[in-house]
Amino acid sequence: MGAIKFWLYNGKEKLQLPVNPESISVPSPFGYNDIEVSQLGQVTIPGTRGLAEYSVSSFFPSIYNSSYCEYPSIPNPWEAVKLIEKWRDNKTPIRFVVTGTPISVEVSIREFEIEAEKAGSPGDIYFELTMKDYVTPEVKKKVTTSTTSTKVQTTTARRSTKVVPKTYTVKSGDSLSKIALKYYGKSDSWRNIYDKNKSVIGKNPNNISAGMKLVMP
Repeated sequence: MGAIKFWLYNGKEKLQLPVNPESISVPSPFGYNDIEVSQLGQVTIPGTRGLAEYSVSSFFPSIYNSSYCEYPSIPNPWEAVKLIEKWRDNKTPIRFVVTGTPISVEVSIREFEIEAEKAGSPGDIYFELTMKDYVTPEVKKKVTTSTTSTKVQTTTARRSTKVVPKTYTVKSGDSLSKIALKYYGKSDSWRNIYDKNKSVIGKNPNNISAGMKLVMP
């Protein structure tokens, strides 16, 4: 198996992440509906599989360092950020590839958060990137012979709502944005969790540790 590389493609443009993420989160939701049936009580009806999400966290270093950079000709951090933002703003799908794994999928960019000038890392830009499977709408045409008019029906995949627990116990490697992404589908919902647990977490929202119990809004 070759070395693992993280690639983003958009037509002729491409970007290899200069520093491999430590991990990749790929939640794949599957919806279930619980309904009440007379004389039977509550029964579960299986739903459909939702779109898978891919979340990675890493950084664009300003200076090449062979101990963690994947290749010498690393991109300028701000140029890399502008390229990803352009792809996101164009609202067109890109291809996300992780070599050495089965991951080679067409996705849309859902969240791209950056943190520049982090203490101890001048010039580096840290980021969190969230993508979701891109499904092209399936268009079916039906012709009615009596009127010769064409009816177009469009179907797309639907994502189910994930059940949110009343409380959550922080695990090693967790962050509020990762917890928010897992249960709410949006990493920027971390602020709702923080607002609910300020008395536990304190003034710094990054100050969470394994074993801490959070109340989920």
